[in-house]
Amino acid sequence: MSLSISRTMKSFSANLSSSSFILIGIPGLEDFHVWIAIPVFFMYLITFLVNVGLLLIIKRSKRLHQPMYLLLCMLLLVDLIKCNSTLPKMILLFWFNLREISFEGCLLQMFFTHCSSVMVSSILLAMAFDRYVAVCQPLRYSTILTNTRIAKIGLLVVMRGFLMIFPHPFLVRRLLFCRSHVIQHTYCEHIAVAKLSCASIKINIIYGLTAALLVIGVDAVCIAVSYAMIIIAVFRLQSREARHKVGSTCVTHACVILLSYLPALFSFISQRFGGHKATSTQIILSNLYLILPPMLNPIIYGMMSKEIQRNIQKLFCPQKVKY
Repeated sequence: MSLSISRTMKSFSANLSSSSFILIGIPGLEDFHVWIAIPVFFMYLITFLVNVGLLLIIKRSKRLHQPMYLLLCMLLLVDLIKCNSTLPKMILLFWFNLREISFEGCLLQMFFTHCSSVMVSSILLAMAFDRYVAVCQPLRYSTILTNTRIAKIGLLVVMRGFLMIFPHPFLVRRLLFCRSHVIQHTYCEHIAVAKLSCASIKINIIYGLTAALLVIGVDAVCIAVSYAMIIIAVFRLQSREARHKVGSTCVTHACVILLSYLPALFSFISQRFGGHKATSTQIILSNLYLILPPMLNPIIYGMMSKEIQRNIQKLFCPQKVKY
């Protein structure tokens, strides 16, 4: 079976132009791609519907035009970008065996995938700052986090993602691909593509590590510090009801942070410090941060936020909502 697959890939490779790559999907599970595509498709559909639905609910309700929900809108939009840059191609690969991706298309997918990941990290940091101000500086909340300042934060998020990931496509473009054009992945991940080169990829690895430390490392430390101060402030609250209310909001955000960072961290480590050929387990787990966080983020916020629940109920059962 593996021999026939290898021959197919070789013949496919021979028919490709030098400006194309082949996405192999999940190594060793090629015969199950059609079945794997079914849950991936439904998760993609759920992700699209719940993200767009929650965005429309926030847009519709003026009561939700607050810093916390505006930042949530940014997160939902970036999650949609991340999903749409990888999952449609992944589904076509699994269902219709459309493995070929052009060199330019690969670089474009690489840019949007990694750029959206940096933007997600920046938004999570901004959301942690929002919770810190709300808990530790409640009287100054409305003056610190104005809509104008939120707009500036959004601009900084976009600029940071663009500037950090903009070198990635150029670092790959300079490489010489004189060996295999088969990418051991379901999408064009930076290091997975760079490993195909017959030239040195030391600069790619160094820049990737530097970018990760400047983004995930710095953001994680800042988020940890802000939550340490939030926890101290929560324990100082006199009212048990107030502690519960603040705690539930922060727990929601903490769940989203863990859901976003843990799969991304695993993907980063496995790609850079794993073997030359990725295993099926590595590919599956590294894809989790592309699928699970965008799908679960709006669900988590929808379940934990009473204001969002109220607006959903108002939309579908307006007679049951108490004004």
